[in-house]
Amino acid sequence: MELTSSKEDALQIIAIQEQRIDAAVALAFKDRMRALTEEGEGTVLLDLNHVTFIDSSGLGAIVAAMKNLAPERRLVLAGLTPPVDKVFRLTRMDTVFGVFPTVEAALADLHG
Repeated sequence: MELTSSKEDALQIIAIQEQRIDAAVALAFKDRMRALTEEGEGTVLLDLNHVTFIDSSGLGAIVAAMKNLAPERRLVLAGLTPPVDKVFRLTRMDTVFGVFPTVEAALADLHG
């Protein structure tokens, strides 16, 4: 599971460089997210603009990443492609996370 991480002020941006988050990669995703976020502070912005498929295992992995950060930090999502956005809306997970159309929109909102 390839993830890239960068920091901007008190914000960590993690970009998923894969097209799928499914049962085959969910455990690797959770482990990689934990490793990337264990030493940080502030909000984590997860950039999903490369992801074109997510299943229930992928959703569970993102929820696990959020729970791993709580209560000190929060996880927000950006760049959901139409198929991924549809899954988040159908499962009402879009009400659990802050969801932004683009990374730029998230940055503008989070930096106030």
